[in-house]
Amino acid sequence: MSLIDPAVAAAFAPRGVLRASINLGNSILARRDADTGDVGGVSVDLARAFAQKLDVGLELAVFDTAAASVAAVKAEDADIGFFAIDPLRGEGIRFTAPYVLIEGAYLVRDASPLQSNDEVDRAGTRVMVGKGSAYDLYLTRELKAATIERAPTSPAVVDSFIAEGADVAAGVKQQLQADAARIGGLRLLPGRFMVIQQAMGTPNSRGGAAAAALAAFVEEAKASGFVAEALARHGIEGASVAPAA
Repeated sequence: MSLIDPAVAAAFAPRGVLRASINLGNSILARRDADTGDVGGVSVDLARAFAQKLDVGLELAVFDTAAASVAAVKAEDADIGFFAIDPLRGEGIRFTAPYVLIEGAYLVRDASPLQSNDEVDRAGTRVMVGKGSAYDLYLTRELKAATIERAPTSPAVVDSFIAEGADVAAGVKQQLQADAARIGGLRLLPGRFMVIQQAMGTPNSRGGAAAAALAAFVEEAKASGFVAEALARHGIEGASVAPAA
């Protein structure tokens, strides 16, 4: 990947270091190694590649939730971030087109009477989501009769669902599948209730040229096979490279 114009690089990293906001709430994109404590994943790989294009160093700002990760970019405590595109997150941040598509799914107990996604939005149904996650924002708009309850983080959704006796857990399909295998007695409802578009973003204040450079980087990363290779390298299944913008 060729270097980005120095003036644009200076807009992104005036201190000579690119600060990347990393969300550990979505294990498909980033996770912390249990043995070393190091943070890695697709979003970290993209952050590192973009810093190389800017010819600057990289500093990771790591958060446990999407909401905290978004807030860091909005407050300009980070120069770039990796988020699910949502209208409520648009204020103050310029998003690229998505680089990865992820399915959102529902999880229920084996004994639940619910058999399909369209049965969830009924009075009396309690749906557990990760606070501030893309699923929280989306379902808050879309569910009209069901009640939404919030776990502190997305990885805690299923445990909170069990502990609080909720009827449905909503989240990343792969995370729900892993939790179902870990706990037992749980099943996913068929299909998906949404497709999450994961994109990169930067504060509006960085300007149009910077936003365009970030958007071009994402398109190059998809077209070159970089994103697909990163997904494979980290053993990610069930997520797909987004089509060209």
